[in-house]
Amino acid sequence: MEDLVCPLVDLDVFVSRHSREWVRLDQLIKQASSPRRLSGEQVDELVDLYQRAATHLSVVQSGGGDPVLVGRLSSLVARGRGAVTGTRRGALRDVARFFTVDFPAVLYRARWWWIGTTAFFFVVTIAWTAYLLTHPDQRNQLATPDQIRQLVDHDFQDYYTQAPAQDFAAKVFTNNAFIALMTIGSGLLLGVPVVFLLYQNAVNVAVDAAFLIAGDRTQLFFGLILPHGLLELTTIFVSAGLGLKLGWTVVDPGRRTRAQALAEEGRALVIGGIGTTVMLFISGLLEAFVTPSGLPTWARIGIGATVELGFLWVVFFLGRRAVKAGVTGDLDLELRGDTLPTSG
Repeated sequence: MEDLVCPLVDLDVFVSRHSREWVRLDQLIKQASSPRRLSGEQVDELVDLYQRAATHLSVVQSGGGDPVLVGRLSSLVARGRGAVTGTRRGALRDVARFFTVDFPAVLYRARWWWIGTTAFFFVVTIAWTAYLLTHPDQRNQLATPDQIRQLVDHDFQDYYTQAPAQDFAAKVFTNNAFIALMTIGSGLLLGVPVVFLLYQNAVNVAVDAAFLIAGDRTQLFFGLILPHGLLELTTIFVSAGLGLKLGWTVVDPGRRTRAQALAEEGRALVIGGIGTTVMLFISGLLEAFVTPSGLPTWARIGIGATVELGFLWVVFFLGRRAVKAGVTGDLDLELRGDTLPTSG
């Protein structure tokens, strides 16, 4: 517990006891503002000493301490606050760190969850597609022959050109972003809605695939679904995986308290939610400008595959490297809520 400064306590003793900490804090503040960056341990030390100095200032002020000492500590604390919570990095560096460190770390830590949702989706899709292709009577119960013909010959392809590209991209992005964020958030309900939403999407894809393959439009189906669908579906899988991971945290928080576990995972999901929104923005651009373009099918699929491979490289190379360096994707210290100290 910190010393209580009051008229009965000698300020000289207080200063003598803590002056080395203040000098060290001053050194770290100067180093943080120089081109030479602080190491991880030095950053932790800076934050700890800043918090201590803020406590010392509060104690001195409440005890009616020496105005000179109050002024010295006030300046030190203000400079420390600037070093800890100020604009240490430019906006571009913050954005770069988000996409090369924080977001990849979140996805890499949750990789088995969204790899699992990917497997579940394709098992359901393939099973339903195979079933509908081998049971034409079941296909005919889903739609009339005229409706099927309209979908195969016109609607499936015309969907991508129903509006100007920029308007279509905005519409697709808004709809998909809402679904993705809802999928992540619904993980709090133990993941049940996540599985349902994933299953429904898989069935919808299977129905379209069965209709077009049965109508001898297989190339059209894959030529239109793959350029944007690779990244779009991956985003849905990632969102579902993050939601299930959050749901499992409710069931099994591990060695953490349930409140602590949910707080930590919830803060990391802020990073995940922002990142998946950007992914959907990119897939929306592909769906609006690449999928319906006049490029050959191989070129359109090649563009989509290149973007998808770039995403996987970010996750499994940059994400793995970030996790090995100790990054969890949790928010920075200054963006977290204050935590009450506990004993024991």
